[in-house]
Amino acid sequence: MESNHKNLLFSVLPDEDVLNQCIHCGLCLTTCPTYSLTQFERSSPRGRIKLINAAAKGEIEIGDTFAYEMNFCLDCQACETACPAGVKYGSMVEAARVIVQDSKLNSILRRIIRKITMKIVISKRLLKIASRILYFYQNSGVQKVLHRSRIINLIFPKLSEIDDLSPKVSKKFSSELIPEITLTENKVKHKAAIHLGCFMDVMFANINKDTIDVLSLCGCEIQNPIEQVCCGSLPGHNGDYESARKLAKKNIDAFERLDYEFLIVNSSGCGAFMKEYAYLLRDDPSYSEKAKVFSSKIKDILEFVNNELGEINFNKLHDKITYHDACHHVHTQKIINEPRNILKAIPDLDVNEMNESTWCCGSAGIYNIVHYDDSMKILERKMDNIKKTGASIVLAANHGCLAQLQYGADKFHVAVEVIHPVSLIKKALQKTTE
Repeated sequence: MESNHKNLLFSVLPDEDVLNQCIHCGLCLTTCPTYSLTQFERSSPRGRIKLINAAAKGEIEIGDTFAYEMNFCLDCQACETACPAGVKYGSMVEAARVIVQDSKLNSILRRIIRKITMKIVISKRLLKIASRILYFYQNSGVQKVLHRSRIINLIFPKLSEIDDLSPKVSKKFSSELIPEITLTENKVKHKAAIHLGCFMDVMFANINKDTIDVLSLCGCEIQNPIEQVCCGSLPGHNGDYESARKLAKKNIDAFERLDYEFLIVNSSGCGAFMKEYAYLLRDDPSYSEKAKVFSSKIKDILEFVNNELGEINFNKLHDKITYHDACHHVHTQKIINEPRNILKAIPDLDVNEMNESTWCCGSAGIYNIVHYDDSMKILERKMDNIKKTGASIVLAANHGCLAQLQYGADKFHVAVEVIHPVSLIKKALQKTTE
C-alpha cells in the first residue's frame, strides 16, 4: 500500500522544480489560518510542503498524519500571496489529496460526505432532485421539528448545527428562470455568456438573476447554454481530478458553439477554477487548445463591472457596508482593487474596510462540515472583525462565503446582512432607471 501511494504521489505532483521552490522563509506562517490555530509547523504551508517532499522521496510514511494535514489545510492560498518565491502551494496540496481521497487514510465521515456530495454535484439531475427534497425539508416544518426535539443530534453530535450551515434552497432555480438568450433593452455593447453554476443555480438563484439584470443594464446580450454543468472545483480541490476534467470538457463543449466575448462567473471559486482549465487539461490532445481559449474568456462579474465604470452612472446609496475578500478572488484571481473601485463609484455609500479582510472565513468547500470546530474558530475571528466595522451589510462574492457568513451572523449574534456585491450593484443601477 505504501509503495502504491508513493507511486501515485509522484504521478500527480507538479514538476520537481516547483516542489523545490519553497525557501522556508516563514513569511507564509502569519497568513495561514490552520497554523494560527495550532502553532504546529506541520500545519503550516512550508511544513506541509516538507511532508509532501519527504513522502514523495520515501523518507516518511504516507499515513494518518500526512492525510490529516492535507485535509486540515483550507486551501485558501493566502500563503501564495505572501510567498516571495512564488510557490504554487495549492497545486501541491491538491495533488497530495488525490492519494487520500478514497483510502482508509481519510476519516469515515469525510469519505461518506465526499462521496455523497460529489455524486450529487457532478450530476445536474441528482442535484436538482436533492435540492427539491431539501427545499421541502427546510420549508415544510420538518427541519424545525427535528431541531426542537433534538432527535437530529442523536444521529450525530452537532448535526443540527451542521444542518444549519446549508443555505436555503431557492423556490425556483435560476436555470428555470433565465432563458437561453437574454436581450438588453439598451444598445448592445457586448456579447456575453454566463455560467450559472451548481449551488449558485439551486441555492442562490436570486444572485444569478441579479447578475443577468446587471449585465443587461450594461448593454450585454447574454447567452445561457442549457448543456452547461458544474465547474468542477469541488471535486478538483478534493483530489478527484477525473471528475473535474469530465466536467471541464462538458463546459467547453457547451460554450464552444456560442459566439461571445467573455464568459461571466459570479462565484469566485468557480471563476478561479475555470480560469485554470488550461492547466487542468494541459495534457489532453483533444482539449488542451480548446481549454486555453475557454479560460481566456472567463471574467468575474466584478471585473466586468469595473471595466464598465466609465459608462455607468450610479445613483446614491446610503448603506453602511464592509467587504470580505473571498480567498479565490484575492489570492487566486488577484481580484483586489476591482470591487473597491466599484464601491467608491457609488455616491454616498459608506464603505468601512475590515481588518483582515483577506482572512479565510472557514467555509472552504466541505471543510466547515468535516472540520466544524476548527471552521467555527476561524469564522468567529472573521465575524469579530465584521462587527468592529459597524457595517449593516457585508459583501462576499463566493457562495461558500455567503452561506458561512450568514451562519456566522446568526451564531455569533452579529447584526449584519450578508449579500453578494452584484446585488448591491443592481440596486444602485436600478435606481438610475426609475
